[in-house]
Amino acid sequence: MKTKPVVFFIIALAAASASAAELRIGAATINITPDKPVALDGQFNARISRGVDNPITATAVAIESREGGRAVDGAMLLSCDIVVIRPPILQPLRERLREKLPAFDPRKLVITATHTHTSAVTEEGTYEIPKEGVMQPSEYATFLIDRLAEVCVRAWNQRKPGGVSWGLGHAVVGLNRRAVYADGTAKMYGATNDPNFRGIEGGEDHGMEMLFFWDKRENLLAAGINVACPSQEVEHRSTVNADFWHDVREQLHAGLASDLFVLGWPGAAGDLSPHRMYRKEAEDRMLKLRGLTYTQEIGRRIALEVNDVYKLAQRDIRTDVPFAHTVADLTLPVRKVTEKEVADAQKEIEKLQKSNDKSHRVGWFKRTLDRYRTQDSEPTYPAEVHVLRIGDIAIATNPFELFQDYGTQMKARSKALQTFVIQLTGPGGTYLPTERAVEGGGYSAVIQSNRVGPEGGQMLVERTVEAINALWPDAK
Repeated sequence: MKTKPVVFFIIALAAASASAAELRIGAATINITPDKPVALDGQFNARISRGVDNPITATAVAIESREGGRAVDGAMLLSCDIVVIRPPILQPLRERLREKLPAFDPRKLVITATHTHTSAVTEEGTYEIPKEGVMQPSEYATFLIDRLAEVCVRAWNQRKPGGVSWGLGHAVVGLNRRAVYADGTAKMYGATNDPNFRGIEGGEDHGMEMLFFWDKRENLLAAGINVACPSQEVEHRSTVNADFWHDVREQLHAGLASDLFVLGWPGAAGDLSPHRMYRKEAEDRMLKLRGLTYTQEIGRRIALEVNDVYKLAQRDIRTDVPFAHTVADLTLPVRKVTEKEVADAQKEIEKLQKSNDKSHRVGWFKRTLDRYRTQDSEPTYPAEVHVLRIGDIAIATNPFELFQDYGTQMKARSKALQTFVIQLTGPGGTYLPTERAVEGGGYSAVIQSNRVGPEGGQMLVERTVEAINALWPDAK
């Protein structure tokens, strides 16, 4: 007899309430660009880098709340130009911080990937990579952990009394990338000029949540920018590239502050991307008239909005605000593999093997077979979720490529004045689709793309909303 998996939800009870506290803030950035060729992550086919278009970086903002001269709570917000946070990164980094920063709780490290597909592979075994002349994934992972530990230590050691403010803007960046057809099927990046095309599957979120950090003289120190879009406009290149976040940083440095630290935070955007699904020719004409690449155009849109909103946010800098940081360990039900899906996967493996396919598609399908064999004995999937209250705003994280509808639910039901939903935070990186996406099928919604399905997605929403609203006990 099969039993329904139990969903556990563990929250650090010490952070269940938030009172006004003095904030100390530090920030730093570091270059994480490899100094030799690397395999690039994020596609089925192996790509070896043939140069560097622009640097990939990591930025950290350290926050400590203090009452009566005593530290009460804290957070380390770390954003990295990599595709996802693979398992070999998080725990070794936390152990390093435990050694180097004994006063900081490494569980309060919030590490997010911007999802650029032109950054280094950090885990062995996915691609066939030449052994000569190429930095191996484990070698780059060691290099990366060293750099991430360094930037966190610098940010923590530089923390000083400061303030925060927040604001909301709008910019068109993320576009829904799933086309729906007359027969009810859906396809990521499907043709929209097909006579059977009937529309775009889901919604979009063009809101930009912004959190500004200031020093005690009210000089802008850092900005967290939450955009519902992964940074993957140039995802097929074979060069190291930070994608549109590089252009955001360049334009903010030129127009706002040359030493501004920028945290790039992707919002719930598993079904969104910067790629345009229609009107491409008109968009390209406008780019040509402006003399910009599309990543520069995205940088322009985001930078314009940041420049506008920060002037308003500067009027409301707060140095004494409620602050709390909870860490939740969820065990969500896995999406079960059916017998038909097993048969279909086996057929695909046989086809790929006959064609001598060199991509990691075979492994992609084989993992589905492995899951089928273990899903009754391993019915749940772990997900670390962070929820922070900083003044009137909430920050809620998840490790998935979370479909946008889930983020909308969290924001709409949150008691916070403004809610940041940040995906790809911590180990994970698998898509978490909606029920309608699963019904439509296609990459990102098929079983191979998901460890957790719509049932787990809704549980993630419920538990996240509960954690957020627990930090606003007096709100209606």
